[in-house]
Amino acid sequence: MPGPTLDDLPDGIVVAPEVAEALGAGGAVVALESTIISHGLPRPTNLDVARQIEGAVRDQGAVPATIAIVDGIIRIGLDDAALAVIAGSDEVVKASVRDLAVVVAAKGHGATTVASTAELAARVGIGVFATGGLGGVHRGAADSFDESADLTTLGATPITVVSAGVKSILDVAATLERLETLNVTVVGYGTDRFPGFYLADSGHAVPHRVDSPDEVAAVMAARRTIGSTAALLVANPLPEDRQVDPVLHDRVLTDGLDAATAAGVTGKDVTPFLLAHFHEASGGESLRANTEIILANAALAGRIAVAAA
Repeated sequence: MPGPTLDDLPDGIVVAPEVAEALGAGGAVVALESTIISHGLPRPTNLDVARQIEGAVRDQGAVPATIAIVDGIIRIGLDDAALAVIAGSDEVVKASVRDLAVVVAAKGHGATTVASTAELAARVGIGVFATGGLGGVHRGAADSFDESADLTTLGATPITVVSAGVKSILDVAATLERLETLNVTVVGYGTDRFPGFYLADSGHAVPHRVDSPDEVAAVMAARRTIGSTAALLVANPLPEDRQVDPVLHDRVLTDGLDAATAAGVTGKDVTPFLLAHFHEASGGESLRANTEIILANAALAGRIAVAAA
């Protein structure tokens, strides 16, 4: 299927010259979200990790394209000054697809989620996207209807996403059911088990397995041939010896869910609340794992992008 061209973009979307050059030449480009920088990691660690994430993509021969809104301009690829704004400003809004126009109109700063990053990346023709973990169906969603826009967006966006499964704070079984309903193709990278972000195994199997970037690239090519319109999710687990200790994980998660309920935290604020709780209550283990997850996924996405190019 022919993709969009950079000439079709409106004035409010700016593609960094390096990214535009790579896309124009059919080269390897990896989209990166910015919510992990603004809301997922503590300062000042977040800016250093943001640079490391881009470096992990470059080390594989691909061009990183971190996506964010800076002063009301959607930017596909950030320079270091823009990265510093997203990492350091208190005015950065967590912007999913529904929030983009509001942030742009206000000429504000916005960090893109999985959903908005995927949509904007696909809009400019980027085929591979690396993140930490997807959003999904929240626990208790049968009563609250709390489900991440990541799922419905990926159900309508033909992009390859590398993640460590979905965040372990979610209802993983329900999330996998929704991914199936939305026709999102799920493959385990070097594993038959679906990872749970901090955990190498969420307790659920994956329907398909791949073991190399070339295999992923072959699936991507076949999807283009048949006209697939939903995402391909490449689930890349942490090695078992690098996961957060499951006993520690379960205790901290239970305490965090109780704290969120007591504080009245709901909706899109639940994830950053729980991630902050994990960071505080796990003795730094969650931050260590979170950093290793995104760096590993960025590197794998770089290899996949090179293979696909």
